[in-house]
Amino acid sequence: MSVTVAIAEPGEHTEGPHWDHRTNTLMYVDLLDQCVCRWDPVTGRKGKLKIDCSPGCVVPRASGGAVVAAGTRFAALDLQTGQLTTLAEVNRDKPTNIFNDGKCDAAGRLWAGTMGKDSVFGKFEFGAGSLFCLNADRTVTKALGGVSISNGLAWSPDNTVMYYIDSLQFSVDAFDFDLSTGTPTNRRKVFTFDPATSVPDGMTIDSDGHLWIALLHGGQVVQVDPNTGTQLRAVKFPTDRVTSCCFGGPNLDVLYVTSARVNMSAEQTLQQPLSGCVFQVTGLGAKGRPGMSYMG
Repeated sequence: MSVTVAIAEPGEHTEGPHWDHRTNTLMYVDLLDQCVCRWDPVTGRKGKLKIDCSPGCVVPRASGGAVVAAGTRFAALDLQTGQLTTLAEVNRDKPTNIFNDGKCDAAGRLWAGTMGKDSVFGKFEFGAGSLFCLNADRTVTKALGGVSISNGLAWSPDNTVMYYIDSLQFSVDAFDFDLSTGTPTNRRKVFTFDPATSVPDGMTIDSDGHLWIALLHGGQVVQVDPNTGTQLRAVKFPTDRVTSCCFGGPNLDVLYVTSARVNMSAEQTLQQPLSGCVFQVTGLGAKGRPGMSYMG
């Protein structure tokens, strides 16, 4: 196994990595720099689009371009011009909320959740956020309320279980999932973290149904078997601030991991200069599942 830097230019809060198999590029966002990035691992070229609000995630759109969950809206993104076209708005009663992590289910719905804006800076607003689903017809369903920091999402290989992280619950929760209706039910915890050492952030799932969870302030990504509630292994990084992960590469066997440097002191930045970079892990012996596009 090898951990190396994929993208050496550090961001403030890189998040939401998504492997676009159509172009063999990695898409991700910088929440605080308000930009959407696309990186080609073959050429090493990175494109960067500035937008007018904080993006929590980006996914390709089946009809072309991409969709972002940014600020308090779902919006189509023109990848050539950077123009945003609003598809739907959420949290009208809480205009200072912002979207955080999100991704699409196998039916092409985009799931993303919100949090209080100051949560990025450690000023938590407990229960201020919600988890939303942008359906293919552009209607929005509120799946959960009372969320503090909406974060990682994943679905089991057979699409019958949805996994979800609210970071300040310090757990991974599972729901029975009806793919035909997009309805999650029967919430239960499948893995719990020690709040003193680990804050679960973004996550992905491999082809064997094991979860890979980024631990903010924990400096590692852990592999968990959600069926037994056991940790299988941990991959450590040269920064405490890992934020999310996804499998990518032509064979979906490279784990890409984003990180952040927000709230770091000058001394901490000197000690961990690679914070904010995007890392890649090879030789894991695990493979991911293709990331889904928004179908609306």
